[in-house]
Amino acid sequence: MAFKKVSVIGLGYIGLPTAAVIASRGIEVIGIDVSEKAVDIINQGKVHIVEPDLDMVVQAAVTMGKLRASLTPEPADAFMIAVPTPFKDGHKPDLSFIQKAAKAIVPVLEKGNLVILESTSPVGTTEKLSKWLQELRPDLYFPGQTSQEPNVYVAHCPERVLPGRVLEELVSNDRIIGGMSFKCAEKAIELYKVFVRGDCISTNARTAEMAKLTENSFRDVNIAFANELSIICDELKINVWELIALSNRHPRVNILSPGPGVGGHCIAVDPWFIVDSAPESARIIRTAREINDSKPQYVVNKVKAAADEFKRPVIACLGLAFKPDIDDLRESPALDITHNLASMNIGEILAVEPNIQQLPEKLAEKDVELVSLTAALERANVLLVLVDHKAFKALSINDVNTKVVVDTRGLFAHL
Repeated sequence: MAFKKVSVIGLGYIGLPTAAVIASRGIEVIGIDVSEKAVDIINQGKVHIVEPDLDMVVQAAVTMGKLRASLTPEPADAFMIAVPTPFKDGHKPDLSFIQKAAKAIVPVLEKGNLVILESTSPVGTTEKLSKWLQELRPDLYFPGQTSQEPNVYVAHCPERVLPGRVLEELVSNDRIIGGMSFKCAEKAIELYKVFVRGDCISTNARTAEMAKLTENSFRDVNIAFANELSIICDELKINVWELIALSNRHPRVNILSPGPGVGGHCIAVDPWFIVDSAPESARIIRTAREINDSKPQYVVNKVKAAADEFKRPVIACLGLAFKPDIDDLRESPALDITHNLASMNIGEILAVEPNIQQLPEKLAEKDVELVSLTAALERANVLLVLVDHKAFKALSINDVNTKVVVDTRGLFAHL
């Protein structure tokens, strides 16, 4: 089938770039979001998130009339759901955003439509989506729900992109296409081939769901090894950065860099979906999550010890985002560490985050002050490096040699 109009539900860090890339291929794209502010900004040809070159692609697509945003869904040939899948108390998956997206699009669904779940999801979620849609539209036939031949196609296709390189990787990366049936996968592949240069690999929906969770859990386990190693090295008075560099000279060893924890909406969340599905079996995956979730408190304790050396400690937290050179604070250990320090009343807390214009409310209400890097270097006696932004990498030894430095990213490993 030829896709003349595609609807993308959720215009965040994945949905908006996806919508813009498809629109750049000459297909009409209607983006749906619950935020009126985001919709207004996009319709002006601007962006509400930080991602290299995204502003130019969005502006071009809007100017050409191929991309527009709306609060209300309308008929289309394909619907791509790219909404958050956080977890609730007890690390239980929260599928409410997906269910709300299903309810939003169901009135405008027609025979022959393709519905793709892009949101990273626990195993079985695509089947639930098909079931929800069937319950709301009994006049249509969804895969796996009736004995009738489906006339609406449902598939799962998780993204695998790195913040800061989203536009490039949306196009160049291989995509796993998990159909509720072989025909569903075929229809989805047809859409992705419009803009994906990498391979589109067909499988079933459950395997596709598990593949994304597996990829991020694998990375989480490896980060946990590095984070645990950094704690051990602190106890043994060994420079962990030097140790890792030496160990990685082994031809079959590639230890990752430790950090203040693990953030973002993928690696910090997805492993819990596996643990929730197989709690007795996912032992390494659970332990890795617990190690990485505990690292922020370890960092807080180190900073408190450093602050205790001063009568009037001024602590500058360098970075709030969960990765370098982006504005995304979701599940950010840097943000949580800064908040915890402010809650302890151990001194004045300064935050340096070059990619945001104002502090999140949880920090502002704790009297944390957002300052420039220059101001932080002038005022602080304790520097806490949480994110290796480009601006921080440019610092020299002379910039910090009068400070007590707690470096979670290895920027000053040579000190």
